[in-house]
Amino acid sequence: MSDSSQTPSLYAAREPIFPRRVSGKFRTLKWVIMAVTLGIYYLLPWIRWDRGPELSDQAVLLDLAGRRFYFFWIEIWPHEFYFVAGLLIMAGLGLFLFTSALGRVWCGYACPQTVWTDLFILVERWIEGDRNARLRLHRQKKLDFKKIRLRLTKWVAWLFIGLATGGAWVFYFADAPTLLQDLVTGQAHPAAYTTMAILTFTTFFFGGFAREQICIYACPWPRIQAAMMDEDTLTVGYRDWRGEPRGKHRKSEEAENLGDCIDCMACVNVCPMGIDIRKGQQMECITCALCIDACDDIMDKVGKPRGLIDYMALSDETNERAGKTPRPVWKHVLRPRTVMYTLLWGGVGLALVFALFIRADINMTVAPVRNPTFVTLSDGTIRNTYDVRLSNKNGEARMFELSLVGDQSLAVSLEGEEGVTVEVPADTASLQRVYVTAPRGTAPAEADTTALRLWVEDLSSGERAYRDTTFNGRGN
Repeated sequence: MSDSSQTPSLYAAREPIFPRRVSGKFRTLKWVIMAVTLGIYYLLPWIRWDRGPELSDQAVLLDLAGRRFYFFWIEIWPHEFYFVAGLLIMAGLGLFLFTSALGRVWCGYACPQTVWTDLFILVERWIEGDRNARLRLHRQKKLDFKKIRLRLTKWVAWLFIGLATGGAWVFYFADAPTLLQDLVTGQAHPAAYTTMAILTFTTFFFGGFAREQICIYACPWPRIQAAMMDEDTLTVGYRDWRGEPRGKHRKSEEAENLGDCIDCMACVNVCPMGIDIRKGQQMECITCALCIDACDDIMDKVGKPRGLIDYMALSDETNERAGKTPRPVWKHVLRPRTVMYTLLWGGVGLALVFALFIRADINMTVAPVRNPTFVTLSDGTIRNTYDVRLSNKNGEARMFELSLVGDQSLAVSLEGEEGVTVEVPADTASLQRVYVTAPRGTAPAEADTTALRLWVEDLSSGERAYRDTTFNGRGN
């Protein structure tokens, strides 16, 4: 019987990664994307948009209480949720498209986990120094004043970033200036404080401590991406046929037999995932291309051509090994799979734009009251009752007039209103009870139901809408 104490542990403690600072075109692109995405996220709730005196002037607002989604001049009502569904479909198709063409560019450049981790690493570098300084501080066993000061300063900065992240998120669900005042004075709803606390903690933990662990273990996309990629997908790779055998001693007798890679480890030291791209494609690689910047810089210093590590496709390996020119980039990007995704993505987008422009500013629904289906009044008049919901999508109150088309003997009236006009407040759906009556003996006995059409007209704009329904009880 074996001793269980000798069984090796399957748990491996996380070894923190301290990426070295690097400069280059891909690092610059990541800085630009970080600035743009974070700028949009933090500043968007504060942009104002005039919709009229009775509506919110916040450009982007998810009004859960009013069941509205405002996006500049666009307003989405609950029954128009298909717009949100369409945007989600476009997002999925866009992710498939970019992954098929360029690998995990979403993960490497625009994923929130990547963007905030980049920001946290930047703050960490400002406070603790570059890679070597952070490594020394991490390996230092003695907890002296300097280490405590640097760690506390870094954590406080991270907490402020997390707090700003949670604060920006709740501002999307209420008027930002009003909510900020309520948050400061302690008058905001407990849900706002709870949401901010959760997002502050998750941002602090995910961006500061978990980092690459979220990408490897929590995110499902690394495992799904293989279905989106093929041999023509452009992704970050190492030209081992050019770099191997690697070696550092360039002045030795065997230097002429060495490849271009000098084994400087620059590509490994700048990788936020802590992998060695020279080992081939790996699930952990997010194709951020920082290893390309690092390697190109080294190649410039040693007088070798750039591109030892570069965006490339597997289908070009055979040609390059034979010394032939690889296929142009556009041939990798424009292929049947990417064209199909582009057409689908564009088709959904055009359908949403078309639906947005043809939708009416007023809307109505008609629901006959079925209990009872009709009422016979004392004078023999037959009355049907309908619940009519009128939606006014304008920024001011409007007067609506109801009428019907059908049997001329039928008459319409509104509960609680004189005449057939009703005022609907701005940006509101109002429920109005409507009565339709028929005098006794105005139809043949065999006519049990009568088709009719209820119309509503906006008296300000002249826009009209209708719904078809039936009148019951005419044969009684």
